[in-house]
Amino acid sequence: MRKFLVVLDDSRECLNAMRFAAMRAAHTGGGVAILSVIPPEEFNHWIGVGEVMREEARERIHAHFEVFAKWMRDKQGVDPELIIREGEPVDEIIEQVREDSEIGILVLGAGTGRKGPGPLVTQMTKSSGSLPIPITIVPGDLSKEKLEAIT
Repeated sequence: MRKFLVVLDDSRECLNAMRFAAMRAAHTGGGVAILSVIPPEEFNHWIGVGEVMREEARERIHAHFEVFAKWMRDKQGVDPELIIREGEPVDEIIEQVREDSEIGILVLGAGTGRKGPGPLVTQMTKSSGSLPIPITIVPGDLSKEKLEAIT
């Protein structure tokens, strides 16, 4: 089965990337893998404090994931899997793609603000030439109706 890998983070554009991945998976018989990366700088504290913060980050990720997963199951008939990694986001995305041969497409959401598409999209497009899969970049301001029409 081909899986769409989508990144779960706190950005607004993440929502359209999730929608796109779920709709494409539903229409093509694929799956969705949702990756959330916990950056290392969140834990540069004393060991005990760092462990508590790591656990809190995981709990937030699970809660956020469940919102998207419920929508994907109920509306698209897709049961996504959650992957949590720790490290630098770009490095961890590339590692996940290389480790999971079922991942066929990386789906990223692009920001719409004056700062451009966002740091993740900018960094991943620089690495795109060496990735073994294509990247789909979903504009953050696409309506649900437009997403449905193109998927």
